[in-house]
Amino acid sequence: MSLKEPAPVAPGTAAGPRAEQPHRATVWPEARAAAVRAGDLARAGRAPLGVPLGQALGQVLAEPLLALTDLPPFDTSAMDGWAVAGPGPWAVREAGAVLAGQAPTAAVGTGEAVRIATGARVPTGTTAVLRTEHSRTEHPLTDPSHIEHPLSEPVGTLLHALREVVPGQDIRPRGQECRSGDELLPAGTRVTPAVLGLAAAAGYDELPVPPRPRVEILVLGDELLTAGLPHEGLIRDALGPMLGPWLAALGTDVLATRRIGDDAEELYAAVTGSTADLVLTTGGTAAGPVDHVHGVLGKAGATLLVDGVKVRPGHPMLLARLAADPGRPGHVRHLVGLPGNPLAAVSGLLTLAEPLLRALSGEGDGAPHRVPVRDEVHGHPHDTRLVPVVHRDGRAVPLRYNGPAMLRGIAAADGLAVVPPGGAHAGRELDILDLPWPKAAGAAPAQGACFT
Repeated sequence: MSLKEPAPVAPGTAAGPRAEQPHRATVWPEARAAAVRAGDLARAGRAPLGVPLGQALGQVLAEPLLALTDLPPFDTSAMDGWAVAGPGPWAVREAGAVLAGQAPTAAVGTGEAVRIATGARVPTGTTAVLRTEHSRTEHPLTDPSHIEHPLSEPVGTLLHALREVVPGQDIRPRGQECRSGDELLPAGTRVTPAVLGLAAAAGYDELPVPPRPRVEILVLGDELLTAGLPHEGLIRDALGPMLGPWLAALGTDVLATRRIGDDAEELYAAVTGSTADLVLTTGGTAAGPVDHVHGVLGKAGATLLVDGVKVRPGHPMLLARLAADPGRPGHVRHLVGLPGNPLAAVSGLLTLAEPLLRALSGEGDGAPHRVPVRDEVHGHPHDTRLVPVVHRDGRAVPLRYNGPAMLRGIAAADGLAVVPPGGAHAGRELDILDLPWPKAAGAAPAQGACFT
């Protein structure tokens, strides 16, 4: 713990007269709101793409889904049985059974019945569909003139109803589900398998979706190893292997993960030369001798939108709007600077990068849900804390190993609890930031996970 980070305090404990004063930074909720606004602004200049149904799963609708046809598009049979016209009994028309996918060959006259399959278009003149199991057929052996029937000509097989038949029964009328032009789903709806089925039924071959955000990751630092064990002051790069898959789970296209030393000129060239919608840097956001991010942003003509957030871990994070690219008018680019400590970087990812990317994708702000915390959670005297938790029996259980440089807690977590300044007593409901991958319900924490 650095000298700039005071020790956590128990819930309800007031900071003493010598307690550190709040640092000058954006409060956590406003920082997330600023990221959403930045994403919304950038999305405004991006035209939606038409994506084939088979490639649209998991994306979101850029526009409302409007029915391109009535559903069903014509009157159809809801059951296997008989299309009948008028009151019974009915003379069975032996030829011309109506099957799904085939147009009826002839109308049904009053007093007639014809075989029909589920989903088939009902013939003109049909007044009801009589289910097979609610009917019986009769083959008269006597003179047909002795049988009372509305048709004057002789009949063969007769169809009788075993239950009352009411007009319109077991017929799905045209437009029962929707009429052409009706809004079926609003913009921003996640494309699930069911949405794909609805879109196909409504006449779509492709869906309008926002372009996937393009992200480039720049991992900074001369002290990072890409293989082997730490030695002689060098440590393994934990963020390079983690951030790419994390961002891909958020639905982005990760263009590259580049490793850059503590070189301001190299960083400037990488930032200004990137074609990504979002450049994500790790480390270099504080005020150390090799922390070059602020200097590079100033040189590049960027506008700082968030410069430090009142959250622990991760308070040196930042968000900037990069200068416009003359070759791509209307293309708005941003940079999120994450702290170099791994859990602090996760905090910055969930605070600034994820809300911005969700807004850029038209997904909304991914508002957290509230869950009571099982145990007391110590808080920072002035700042929000993000603490890894697991879900157990409807409660959030805080995990240990939640220091800025630690990943052991987040690796076993279901999400991060948003702990307000001053902490939270057991039973208090807290906002929970979910992680973008599924967790088996009721699963035990990973081996070695420790609770507070």
